[in-house]
Amino acid sequence: MKAKYHIIALGSPIDTNQIVRHLRLCIGTEDFYVDPIVLPSQGIDIILGIDWMKEHNVLLDITSRTVQMKSRRSGKTMHIHLPIHKQLSHTVNVTKAQLIEKIPVVSDFSDVFPEELPGLPPDRDVEFAIELVPGTTLVSRRPYRMALDELKELKDQGGKRLCVDYRPLNAVTVKNKYPLPHIDILFDQLAGAKVFSKIDLRSDYKEIKIREEDIPKIAFSTRYDLYEYLVMSFGLTNAPAFFMYMMNSVFMNELDKFVVVFIDDILIYSKSEEEHKEHLRIVLTRLREHKLYAKFSKCAFWLKEVSFLGHILSEKGVPVDPSKVRDVLNWKQPETVTEIRSFLGLAGYYRRFIKDFSKTVKPMTSLTKKNAKYLWGPKCKEAFQTLKKLLTTAPVLLQPDVTKPFDVYCDASGNGLGCVLMQEERVIAYVSRQLRKHEANYPTLAAVVHALKIWRHYLLGNTCHIYTDHKSLKYILTQPELYMRQRRWLELIKDYNLEIHYHPGKANVVADALSRKDCNFIEAHPTVRVLCCEIGEIIMPTVLEAELYNLVIEPTMKDQIIAAQKKDKGMAHIRDGINEKKKGCFKLDEEGVLWFGNRLMVPKHMELRKKILDEAHTSMFTMHPGCDKMYQDFKQKFWWTRMKREIAKYMSECDVCQRVKADHLKPAGMLQPFAVPA
Repeated sequence: MKAKYHIIALGSPIDTNQIVRHLRLCIGTEDFYVDPIVLPSQGIDIILGIDWMKEHNVLLDITSRTVQMKSRRSGKTMHIHLPIHKQLSHTVNVTKAQLIEKIPVVSDFSDVFPEELPGLPPDRDVEFAIELVPGTTLVSRRPYRMALDELKELKDQGGKRLCVDYRPLNAVTVKNKYPLPHIDILFDQLAGAKVFSKIDLRSDYKEIKIREEDIPKIAFSTRYDLYEYLVMSFGLTNAPAFFMYMMNSVFMNELDKFVVVFIDDILIYSKSEEEHKEHLRIVLTRLREHKLYAKFSKCAFWLKEVSFLGHILSEKGVPVDPSKVRDVLNWKQPETVTEIRSFLGLAGYYRRFIKDFSKTVKPMTSLTKKNAKYLWGPKCKEAFQTLKKLLTTAPVLLQPDVTKPFDVYCDASGNGLGCVLMQEERVIAYVSRQLRKHEANYPTLAAVVHALKIWRHYLLGNTCHIYTDHKSLKYILTQPELYMRQRRWLELIKDYNLEIHYHPGKANVVADALSRKDCNFIEAHPTVRVLCCEIGEIIMPTVLEAELYNLVIEPTMKDQIIAAQKKDKGMAHIRDGINEKKKGCFKLDEEGVLWFGNRLMVPKHMELRKKILDEAHTSMFTMHPGCDKMYQDFKQKFWWTRMKREIAKYMSECDVCQRVKADHLKPAGMLQPFAVPA
């Protein structure tokens, strides 16, 4: 007999010509007869393969490390406990060594991937320092109470990761302001990359020494002794910033060319395999020179698609990482404010993939505000499910090419603004938010300015075309007279090499959708919106829907005013004056409705005026506002002669206001008798 058999652990065929017939194998109380093939082994007595386990209905329980199999004699289930042998770690070592030898370029740097750190890190140009805030001292605290298994780990040098509570020390430490790179900006460099490798450093923080005079500052106590770290530890406030500084120093010449570094994660990207071979060798040489070591099991080389910092990177772009999306889809409905914040934190990681993100999550974010009452209603539930659906269908975004021009589509509605950054008709990023108060007068210009600010790292120094449905904005760069806010924004716009183009709203679909909010049920009756939203600011949705249902049956307030205008004889004289161009402030619209400036004229119809005043003062949407408040609201939308006087008279006759509201006049003094005339 001569045959070849693949041994999976080694990955190569082995020649053999020996077989043993009817070998008696005793497992528990059962005897089995097998025909094993004799192979060279590393001290392993016998290997029972999947075919044998399938034949005997063997079940493996990895968690409890037991084997279950039925006895042929008694039919009972046998449970056999399998202890862990050191042979397993030996096999892993052999496999890892052989894997490294098969990887191009990496095989020349096996010393960069040790199983354990060789010892204390070498003396580097920089050491981790801890500067205390002047006037403060170190805090001493007793160790926390620990469970028995935790104490056993401390004694036996077990496998749990030690975590020291350095919060008191962090509170009195001068903060290192070295910035961590923005993840979106890191990915912008990958345009055109086709081959990727990623390297994860082993025990990253432990590869940096602590300055000798600062070692006592991070001492920690346990039940058994007092210890001091000689290397940088997890939990120290300045550790990430300092490590980022060191890594940037190591790869200073390679950054933004073919290397991306985020703390201990290194990504090498190239446009071809030939380039990648050179790039990978340079990076591994840098690690060897600075005695920085990587963990081979967490590294990956020569990939067409790689998962890095929660994103899947490939030559096609940056889609959403399916593993992250899976977490969102499996997320249970939040029951507390903390759970809402946790969910939004995960989902917000991908906000640039989702158009209209801020508008979608608004019902949920409103519950996280200070003193907000937690009421999880239908809108929150709908927003929660919609966001999960959007994340699963998020598009693959294009990596920007700075050698080509950019297109920015901007739009604004009365509620918000939306912008889309594109290149070659493919989306790079979305952004949307609600309009701020000072932007309400120039919403479209505010959208353009917001896009230039948030995508500054793309647009500054490159050609960009701005598309908007606001035609007059096309001439803002040549307009001679501008308001102060427009002038300030124009100074920002002049820093960019841009052209503004008119793009009709119907064609600007994506940006228009980003900026708009679904509020058709209010806009259906403008007069109702005025009375409800301008005068009374708190409206319950269910009440509003019922009120609109009644208004559909009966004429709206605006219709009643228009009908009264046509019947009023005094209005006829005003119409005649407008036709003769003698009434300057009065005007007629296309429907024949009379306006005083931009305010609707209410004719001298006392029942109608009282109805309007009742709606604004005593309806379910209002809370008996004062005279000045009512007048300020009314004069923005309505006009009639002596309106303020009629409002004051109406207020003086309101029974509720007279009985409930406090009198702000100075109370009269005690009665004094008149002087008796002499």
